[in-house]
Amino acid sequence: MQLVMEKFTFPGDLRYNNGFIKNPDSYFKDSGCKSWLSLVGEEFAQMEDGISYAQVSENVVSDPPQVLNLNLAHQHVAALDFLPRPTLISCRTGPRASAVAYMYSGLKQGADPDEVIATAEKVNAPFTKFEDYKNWVRTSIESLREELSEKR
Repeated sequence: MQLVMEKFTFPGDLRYNNGFIKNPDSYFKDSGCKSWLSLVGEEFAQMEDGISYAQVSENVVSDPPQVLNLNLAHQHVAALDFLPRPTLISCRTGPRASAVAYMYSGLKQGADPDEVIATAEKVNAPFTKFEDYKNWVRTSIESLREELSEKR
């Protein structure tokens, strides 16, 4: 069964950080979001100005030394399917958070992965500076889409 690809647009109900979050409580409050998916681990919570698990709605540890992979993509999708919108996704400085946001959005819209990446490049989404992250977005969308079609 072939999916019909639609023109990709980044949704208004997902947001990601584009730089270090200096004051997590204010940042979340000012974002206007109802939920927060954090990708940072406990080590970051211990650092000055770090984000603690108590401040977020869901946590899927995806920061280095973790390597973005299909298992993490599954966890990101499960968390984002559950969280109320609008949702903030954050990592330490933005690249992984933006990769998760675009991967999820592209998957849910049935968009072509290359169109998702091209759209992200037009707005300089932080992940587009890293080939590994662009490849992860592409392969995650393709693999998750294939898994969904096999279940049908």
